[in-house]
Amino acid sequence: MAALSLFLSPQIQTFQSKTMRIRALLTACCLSVLTVPVLSVLEPSPLFADWPSLRGPDGHGRVEGNLPNSWGDADYSWRFSLGSRDVGSVAVAGGRAHLLAYDPKTSSLTLHAVSMDGGALMWKKSFPIGSYHMHARNSYAASTPTIADEKIYIAYADDNHTWLRCLTMAGEKVWSRDFGPWQSDHGFGTSPAVIGSYVVIYDSQQAEELPVGKSPSHERMIAVDAQTGKDAWMTPLKPTRTCYGVSAEYRSPDGTLQVINAGTGNGLFGLDATTGEKLWELSVFDKRVVSTPLVVGDVAFATCGSGGGGNSLAAVKIPANKTEQPELLYRLERAAPYVPTCAVDGDFLMMVSDNGIASRVRIADGEVIWSERIGGNYGASPIIIGDKMLAISLDGKAMILQCGDAFKKLGEVSLGGAVGASPAYSDGKLLLRVDDELRCLTINENL
Repeated sequence: MAALSLFLSPQIQTFQSKTMRIRALLTACCLSVLTVPVLSVLEPSPLFADWPSLRGPDGHGRVEGNLPNSWGDADYSWRFSLGSRDVGSVAVAGGRAHLLAYDPKTSSLTLHAVSMDGGALMWKKSFPIGSYHMHARNSYAASTPTIADEKIYIAYADDNHTWLRCLTMAGEKVWSRDFGPWQSDHGFGTSPAVIGSYVVIYDSQQAEELPVGKSPSHERMIAVDAQTGKDAWMTPLKPTRTCYGVSAEYRSPDGTLQVINAGTGNGLFGLDATTGEKLWELSVFDKRVVSTPLVVGDVAFATCGSGGGGNSLAAVKIPANKTEQPELLYRLERAAPYVPTCAVDGDFLMMVSDNGIASRVRIADGEVIWSERIGGNYGASPIIIGDKMLAISLDGKAMILQCGDAFKKLGEVSLGGAVGASPAYSDGKLLLRVDDELRCLTINENL
């Protein structure tokens, strides 16, 4: 779905590699202690120059920087024509923007590497792709690359294949894996995550509400060695409806690294990142999960919903050890998003629902600080740049909102084209996928 601008959230340490250009540490923005005992103290996040995955450096969809309240067509530093309208977003590393585009003439996906300085094509790599059934708002290039340790990881699928590929930063093949047929009434749309030394992908396929003649398919989490592509582990899950969340990571008090994800069948769940053992799960969803889970402190968040409504957000306390049970802290049903993933602003969630209601929610107890209709329909996820949230509707209206205790709309920009991909921000440059092109807005750091 446009929708399938899905959101990747590996933790900060995954990206603190030698290729990440870390600019500075936050010195005065330490997040405050949450007021409910079950929540842990949040640690300050460092600043990053790169945006190496769908939801940014730490998966929270937030970076330090500046965002103007308005801009026009003449303000873009450059535009790069992609030749097709797709919903996959952009990963930035090494001074280049990396994204997938579909070429209908050759029935192939192309991974483009575009210079962040001037928008020139540095290299491209194409892969054949077959057809499959998908939602009208989805596209063949619905996944976002993930970049870690000088490697680029991409995922895509068709009726007969589910591909996970690794390339160098120059676009050369390192390894590729094919995990077999893909079945879904909405098409492919998840993205790989790098957690620890493994690449993890959520292979969630359709088992309910099937067309005549189709048999139920599987649901599983797959992990392979990031350097070699060799099998690490595979954990079967309960198949229901295709879900698209991109795995987050969490390190428990005893040091266990966990893979966190969410789906209709298993709810929110955590796996041992080394072995794939299921450590905990809590059934909290009755509908499809399209958005990506967030982990803040020791709390995991995810949403579910449908095109007909009934959306909800669940906050679950992650158990501290194997003897504890996960706990549902609260559930939000009014103005909860289905497709867009929330962004984290310190002690608060900033979110926009599919039907255009923006809200600010206190993480500690789920209190809604404000909730206001901003108009439009949304598939792309909002991001936070500095103290402003950017949310872009499907028809290309960019809304700039103040992150604060009172609702304040700062500006609105008509981008002049459809938008299904989440925006990205790197080193003072805002990247927007609008209609069939990638645009770069260079932002004055002294705003």
